Amino acid sequence: GVTRILLTRIPFFKEIIVSSFCCDSCSWSNTEIQSAGRIQEQGVRYTLAVTSRQDMNREVVKTDCASARIPELDFEIPAFSQKGVLTTIEGIIDRAVAGLEQDQPSRRAADQEVARKIDEFIGKLRQLKELNSPFTFVLDDPSGNSFVENPHAPQRDEALLVTRYRRSPQQCSALGLEAEAKPPDAAEDLRDEVLQFNTNCPECNAPASTNMKLVQIPHFKEVIIMATNCDSCGHRTNEVKSGGAIEAQGTRITLRITDPSDMTRDVLKSETCSVEIPELEFELGMGALGGKFTTLEGLLKDIRDLVEKNPFTLGDSCTASRTGKLQEFLGKLQDILEGKAQAHFVMDDPAGNSYLQNVYAPEEDPELSVQRYERSFEQNEELGLNDMRTEGYEPGPASGR
Repeated sequence: GVTRILLTRIPFFKEIIVSSFCCDSCSWSNTEIQSAGRIQEQGVRYTLAVTSRQDMNREVVKTDCASARIPELDFEIPAFSQKGVLTTIEGIIDRAVAGLEQDQPSRRAADQEVARKIDEFIGKLRQLKELNSPFTFVLDDPSGNSFVENPHAPQRDEALLVTRYRRSPQQCSALGLEAEAKPPDAAEDLRDEVLQFNTNCPECNAPASTNMKLVQIPHFKEVIIMATNCDSCGHRTNEVKSGGAIEAQGTRITLRITDPSDMTRDVLKSETCSVEIPELEFELGMGALGGKFTTLEGLLKDIRDLVEKNPFTLGDSCTASRTGKLQEFLGKLQDILEGKAQAHFVMDDPAGNSYLQNVYAPEEDPELSVQRYERSFEQNEELGLNDMRTEGYEPGPASGR
C-alpha cells in the first residue's frame, strides 16, 4: 500500500502531521495524526455541550494519549487505546460503534448475554447521532495537543469549556516525561496554588477551613491573603499579612479623592496601619479592621459598617446629640463614596507594609503622595523592634575548663 503524509496547520490551533494509508488489494484504508510540536507544559480538557447537528460536525483532533468520555452513557475511550485521529464528534461515535461491532459475531457464539448488552449500548450510541437529547462530550489530553473546534473563533464559544491543568506524576510517567521532570520550585508552587488547612470557626467553634494564597502586588511586594468560611453558621472573614520584612522606614500615604474612579484603587492595609480622613475629623487606629486587601470603596464601606455597629452609638444609652453626629458623619462618608465630596485619605504605617494603588504607575500620580519617615522610639516599641537583636546574637565560644 501507499502512505501519504501531510504537514498542515489547523486555524486557532497548531501544526499537525496527517498520515493516510490505502491498500489497493483489499481496499483497507486508515488515517491518523501526530502532533508536529512538543508536549505542552499543561494538559487540556475540552467539555462540549452537544445540542445541534452543527456540534456533531465540529472538527476534533484526538491524540493517542487523549481520552474521550460521554458522561450521560458512562462511556469512555481510554488513553492509548486508539491512534491519533483528525475527525468530528460524529466520527468519534462512528469509530466507537465500529470497534464494538467488530467482535460481536464471536461474542454471540460465546456469550449471548454480553453480546445483547453490547448491542443495546451500540443502539444508545447511535441514538446520540439523532440528537433526541443533548449530551456532553469530554476530551481530556495530558499532553495538551488535542483540540475541539470553536466555530465562533476568535470569539468565545458558550457551549465549549476549555480547562488547562497541571499533569499528575502518573500522567507524566505515561507520557515518558519522568526523566525530564524538573524539581518544583517551592516559591512558584505557593504563588500558583491555594493552600488549605483546618481550623475552628471563631463564631460557633465548628470545624471550618482556611484558604491561604501568596499574591504578588504590582509595584509593591508579596502578601499573604487568608480567608475563612464556615459552612455551619455562614461566618466569613479574610485577612492579609505582609509577605516581607518590616521596612527600614515608616510610610505615610496621602490620596486626594477627586473623582469617583478613585474608589476602584487597590488598597492594602496592614495590621499596623492607621487611617485618617481630615475633612471628617476621623481617625482609625492601627488595630481596627485588621489587615485587608481590597479597594478604597471596600475599605470605606468597612469603616462605615464599623461606625454604624458601634455598641456605644446604639441602644437606650445613646443620646440624641450623639445619634445626630453619627448620622451627619455617615452622610458625609456616603457623599465621599458616591463622589459628591472631595476629601483626603491618609494611611500611616510605621512598618511600611501598606499600599495604595498608583493608577499612573510607573509615572507619578498627581493626587497621590508617599512620604517615608524615621520611626520614633514609641513606634519601634509597638513593633517590638527595640529589643530585637539582628547582629551579634551568636553565642560566643565556650570557655574551656
